[in-house]
Amino acid sequence: MAAICGLQTRTANNVTELEKTGSLVGTFNVGNGPDVMTFDGANMWVANTYSNTVSKVSPAGVVLATFPSSHPNGIAFDGASVWVANDGAGTLSKF
Repeated sequence: MAAICGLQTRTANNVTELEKTGSLVGTFNVGNGPDVMTFDGANMWVANTYSNTVSKVSPAGVVLATFPSSHPNGIAFDGASVWVANDGAGTLSKF
């Protein structure tokens, strides 16, 4: 089973999933400018700074949902909710 370990590339619109051993699982398309990520225990959440969105990505690399944001530049999981810092609006979003 793959461990979700996101490595992000800022010039491409994707994230890369690796096994714990470092073996490549796959590269998956998300929004423009994936910047920061968090793991909620089941899925990766990716803040896509330039497309003003947040992507929820399954371990299989399927984008389960895309949420609007305002220049997201921070993201964290507190054990219950995912929080996104919206730099463009000066707000926080809770998912």
